[in-house]
Amino acid sequence: RYIGAGAVAAGGLISLIKTFPTMIRTFKHAIKGFGKKGDSQLRTEQDISMKLVLGGSLVIAVLIWLLPEIPVSFLGALIVVVFGFFFATVSSRMVGIVGSSNNPVSGMAIATLIVTTFILKATGSTGATGMVSAISIGTVICIVAAMAGDTSQDLKTGYIVGATPRLQQIGELIGAIVSAFAIGGVMYLLNSAWGFGSEQIPAPQATLMKMVVEGVMGGTLPWVLIFMGVFIAIVVEVLGIPVLAFSIGLYLPIYLSTPIMVGGVIKWFIDNKRKYANDEERKDASDRGVLYAAGMIAGEGIVGIVLAILAVVNVADKLNLSSLYGESGALQTVGNWVGLIAFALLLSTLFHFTKGKKL
Repeated sequence: RYIGAGAVAAGGLISLIKTFPTMIRTFKHAIKGFGKKGDSQLRTEQDISMKLVLGGSLVIAVLIWLLPEIPVSFLGALIVVVFGFFFATVSSRMVGIVGSSNNPVSGMAIATLIVTTFILKATGSTGATGMVSAISIGTVICIVAAMAGDTSQDLKTGYIVGATPRLQQIGELIGAIVSAFAIGGVMYLLNSAWGFGSEQIPAPQATLMKMVVEGVMGGTLPWVLIFMGVFIAIVVEVLGIPVLAFSIGLYLPIYLSTPIMVGGVIKWFIDNKRKYANDEERKDASDRGVLYAAGMIAGEGIVGIVLAILAVVNVADKLNLSSLYGESGALQTVGNWVGLIAFALLLSTLFHFTKGKKL
């Protein structure tokens, strides 16, 4: 676990370092164009007022500082403004120019978390308060970078179809506010049902953030194991293997990394072993598979929420058939085989949809 955590942290930083030259160029271009208005007043070039953007950002920073529910000091709010401005600018332009797959959100979050923790420790903000403050700041920056990239992707799509950026941006703001309440409710529901860090919700990324903050603040982590993971990540990068993907696979428990590996094998088979008439047909098959897999992820999330509701109202235990046959026995074996067959059928539907055949 600690080796995997070191590998993930190193993988995120390596990804960030690799994209750093692009980030600097992106930031310079963004600064040059900041606040400039073109002569054209075309509908497709209208944005919301920069005064509204800056004023809203200032209000949010002040709220982060003053609200007692958010344990962030004035220094922490200042860190949020500085890192948020930089990473939001970089993230949005990188997604718009290169693509969302090259947006190093994990690296940005880990880098912010490490730097913030060192700053807070140096200024005397230690203990539980300092750690919660560091995690809060890192969480805000992670959300800022992710939402900036997503918004940039939406605006790019809108530009292609001829949408009005100002109206899109208003819609993005409404969506952010509504989703904040929805996500907050879902998080509260999941925590009430099982609790974060439990077997049902291991929350590996949150655990990684906790380990990083505790390690910097208290120095209680087994640094030998952490640096073993760091060196493994460096070797993987030298070998030309995607370091962050490898590190995440090393860190995640086997019951999570195994289905991820199965999905990767299917993707490799569809891309490399199946015969296609041309490259366009190959790309179409890959896109179909990605869309179908995305639908399964969304469906799993919805089912998870339903199960959480059942757990909160004490209905889930009554529907748990494993209580009928315990941890072992013939029925347990039958249950395992039924689950395996269902998984195989699910994979077969994935193959079917990548061929482009209708049901």
